[in-house]
Amino acid sequence: MPSEIVKYFIIIGSKISENKDFLTELDREIGDSDHGINMARGFKAVTEKLDPEITDIGAALKKAGMTLLSTVGGASGPLYGTAFMEAGKVLMGKTSLTPADVESAFAAAIAGIQKRGKAVRGEKTMLDAIIPASEAFSRKVSEGSDLAGALEGACESAREGVEYTKTIIATKGRASYLGERSIGHQDPGATSATLMLEAVLEALKGA
Repeated sequence: MPSEIVKYFIIIGSKISENKDFLTELDREIGDSDHGINMARGFKAVTEKLDPEITDIGAALKKAGMTLLSTVGGASGPLYGTAFMEAGKVLMGKTSLTPADVESAFAAAIAGIQKRGKAVRGEKTMLDAIIPASEAFSRKVSEGSDLAGALEGACESAREGVEYTKTIIATKGRASYLGERSIGHQDPGATSATLMLEAVLEALKGA
């Protein structure tokens, strides 16, 4: 039987695979037409390369990040790979997570993405989903929510962030070439980030 953290990655991979065509279609409109394909391939590799019995959450995240970095093309590989590796650093040695641990992981992942991608919120990127999700998570925790409740809030804010990306001009990546024509299209990266958070919530509830 796979460990709990491996089960989470299996569920994330399934979620991405189920939405592969949708993500690719989104990317066809403003990008390279390969986001869904690349992400599905990357998470398939993650589930294949992770030791099924690994219990160290930080080590699993680091391994996942390295795998995504080497198997996912375009900008998404380096960005997601960095996010997972940076989150893994702050969770190294952990076999279970508190809300404070998740807050630390969010912060590390966001900092890694910002440093690697030279991006900030409001540029039509994955950060437009991840940063609101992180803020909502922390807000829910401060209000007394448990881990599942805080993640529900994070997912809701991430989905709102995806909707927000439809209203702004892309200033990063291939989508930036479209200028104002990028308005009306949701960002594929923000969408895949939201799908991952939803998968984590589904896994948590299932557990």
